[in-house]
Amino acid sequence: MDYISLLQKEMRPAFGCTEPIALAYAAAKAASVLDEFPNHIHARCSANIIKNVKSVVIPNSGGRKGLAAATVLGAIVGHPERELEVLESATDEDRKWLGTLLDANFCTVELAEGVDNLYIEITATTDEHTAVVRIENAHTNITYVSVDGDVISEAVNEIKQAESSTCPMTFDSIYDFAKTGDISGILPSIKQQVEYNTAISNEGLSNDYGANIGRLLLLDDENPSLETKCKARAAAGSDARMSGCPLPVVICSGSGNQGLTVSMPIITTAEELGKTDEELYRALVFANLLTLYVKSGIGKLSAYCGVVSAGIVSVAGIAFLKGDSKDIIEDTLVNGLVSLSGIVCDGAKPSCAGKIAISLDGAFMGYKQARLNKSYQKGDGLVAHSVDDTIKSIGVVAQGMKETDVVILNEMLKH
Repeated sequence: MDYISLLQKEMRPAFGCTEPIALAYAAAKAASVLDEFPNHIHARCSANIIKNVKSVVIPNSGGRKGLAAATVLGAIVGHPERELEVLESATDEDRKWLGTLLDANFCTVELAEGVDNLYIEITATTDEHTAVVRIENAHTNITYVSVDGDVISEAVNEIKQAESSTCPMTFDSIYDFAKTGDISGILPSIKQQVEYNTAISNEGLSNDYGANIGRLLLLDDENPSLETKCKARAAAGSDARMSGCPLPVVICSGSGNQGLTVSMPIITTAEELGKTDEELYRALVFANLLTLYVKSGIGKLSAYCGVVSAGIVSVAGIAFLKGDSKDIIEDTLVNGLVSLSGIVCDGAKPSCAGKIAISLDGAFMGYKQARLNKSYQKGDGLVAHSVDDTIKSIGVVAQGMKETDVVILNEMLKH
């Protein structure tokens, strides 16, 4: 497998939570193919898109939340070529216009049933013309664009096709590549992940965002442990991001929270232990790839909370960074996965920061088990005969939570 190409595709900056930004991107694209600004927009979205947009603050929106706000602001700002950074240039005038259009019910939203977990369809209309844009399976994967029924572009399910045609990842291949492979092609993205994710983490620790989980972890602790610092810095980035902080994050598996969770503990540990840039970069390559591997069976959007797997992988990445044996790294991953799996995703919102802290805490326990040779044994619950088989089992469990996903959304929509 071409791990450099995979990371280049997945590790990209996103301005705000990726689900509302994907909506904004689709709306910007739909508006851009019309000759004039639409007089109405209709959004059909999968349940997981609705779940992840409902409660998160949209950056540069004036503190607004919700699918209509994300969609309308994307259409107003335009510039779909900016993809997941489409809302970065929103102005005060744009926000004023957004308020006017929302008050006028310019945008309607509908649940799309029988589609993949990541599905967005935007229909933008003027008095004479109609544009349709669809995004499927990945946040910037536009599969269909039409105007008045004439297809401008259409693609088969390229993401799924690519996944089925590539060689499967394995723990050993990821480990070997991160240890000795040529990582020069992904270094710009890795360095950007360090820069961007550190900046928003510092912002979350310095200011009042959400539930302030990152700051609470450091409260009244004059000499916090390294583990506490790792939890606080990862959670603080989510605090800021979920509350509309206008700073970008380099994502992993389509998620800024996962990008923060998988990177900030490793960055923090490297700083604390005085590791070289080379050691840090290779640990981040390992952890980002391992997150993609674990998430490959779970899916980008699921009832299974994504920061759980990212937190577990991050601590496995710390073990990699510190030079622990491959057996310890494997056991750290397995211990964490079988202990923490089952934490549900109830959408993007401030409590994601709390789940990040909880996941990292459990992952550090799994790391201690591994170092003390107290790991869970094969056949204990979901512990399979190999680390790869355990990862597959976790993916099967996540797929089995589809009905849970429906129940979660229905409960969320009551409030």
